[in-house]
Amino acid sequence: MTDEKFEFTGDLKKKLGIFLIVGIIAVVLGIILINTGGHHGEEHAGGHGTEHVAEAAGHDTGGHEEHGAVWLKRVKANLWINNVFFAGLGLIGVFFVAIQYVAQAGWSAPIKRVAEPFGYWLPIAGGLMLVLFFWAGHDIFHWTHSYLYNEFLEDGSPNPDYDHIIAGKTWYLGVPFYLGRMIGFFAVWFMMFLAIRKQSLLEDIHGGDQYWRKMVKLSAIFIVFFAVSSSMAAWDWVMSIDTHWFSTMFGWYVFASWWVAGLASITLLILFLKGRGYLKMVNSNHLHDLGKFIWAFSIFWTYIWFSQFLLIYYANIPEESVYFVERMSSAQYRPVFFINLILNFFLPFLLLMTRDAKRHAIFLKLVCIIIIFGHWLDFYLMVTPGVMKENGGFGFLELGLLVVFASIFIFVIFSQLAKTPLVAKNHPMMEESLHHHI
Repeated sequence: MTDEKFEFTGDLKKKLGIFLIVGIIAVVLGIILINTGGHHGEEHAGGHGTEHVAEAAGHDTGGHEEHGAVWLKRVKANLWINNVFFAGLGLIGVFFVAIQYVAQAGWSAPIKRVAEPFGYWLPIAGGLMLVLFFWAGHDIFHWTHSYLYNEFLEDGSPNPDYDHIIAGKTWYLGVPFYLGRMIGFFAVWFMMFLAIRKQSLLEDIHGGDQYWRKMVKLSAIFIVFFAVSSSMAAWDWVMSIDTHWFSTMFGWYVFASWWVAGLASITLLILFLKGRGYLKMVNSNHLHDLGKFIWAFSIFWTYIWFSQFLLIYYANIPEESVYFVERMSSAQYRPVFFINLILNFFLPFLLLMTRDAKRHAIFLKLVCIIIIFGHWLDFYLMVTPGVMKENGGFGFLELGLLVVFASIFIFVIFSQLAKTPLVAKNHPMMEESLHHHI
């Protein structure tokens, strides 16, 4: 059972290829519909309400910020959404492995190798994020425009576009420092992942507990760095889109969204492998533990969501409340706002409430798919209103790009999964996991 190896068959590659082509067709169809007015109502419904709210809060809704056609800006926004979301999934794969070692958990010994390949997505996400920042940064991030920082024009007259709030954040939002953080985060995450992965594979060859002990130390270092860098990444890549707005809970909020979506992705992959006859050591007790994690952290995400919402709601300070008003009062974002809560809290909470539901593949698969899509929708809601304002929409373009990213992400995971044994056969706690019962 410990010598299992995943085979990435031609049939699987063909299916992923078809999935990718379907996604590309959907993207093209979405762009055509936008440009021919097929989504006219979706593009502009409720737009004026959003625009007035943004203006009241001191947000720029147009002017210098508008570059090119709406469809192109929408493509850029969705590329950013997907890259941030899938970068988080890759990062959570490494975090999941690290936390098992720091907690000295035995139950996860047969499944931790499934989560490891997620880390190979990090250099792809990092490279794409760098390219996207240079290509799409002016459209996504209002603070990247130089005219905001000059209090006076060249002739000495006051600059009407000067923004003292954004100018006050120059030290942090300066492009060199911003890019330095971005490159540094991805570099350290990936190097730490490679170090952990190396020890994991050496353990398979040589056995003994010295590799396990090294992985505990490496994992502890990774988690400390992750705790700081993941929050800063959330500020940089998502919160700075709404430059006038901030929340001290936002780092936790993005982590919670990444974490529960990552858990669902790992669980769905385990269920897929079991369905194809792999992971014979994984039984209903292991699935139950995964189900409990997903159920519990769906509630944790809701707790963070509600805490952030409630604090801002009852304080009723315009520069804070505008963030939620934009998402609740406009026709194009209001449905997504409430669907987000249904998919990410109510459905997982109800579907996984019983013990039996956590132990059956059909329930877990359903909930995992709901959660992955639901938290992708969560990132859509974090990014799109701030970038697109009244021109936001949801249709074939958004769904197509999600399918394209998912296809490539799965291809990378499957390719790496096929290169090493599926089970860490010399893991010192494998015997404990074999007798795991809850």
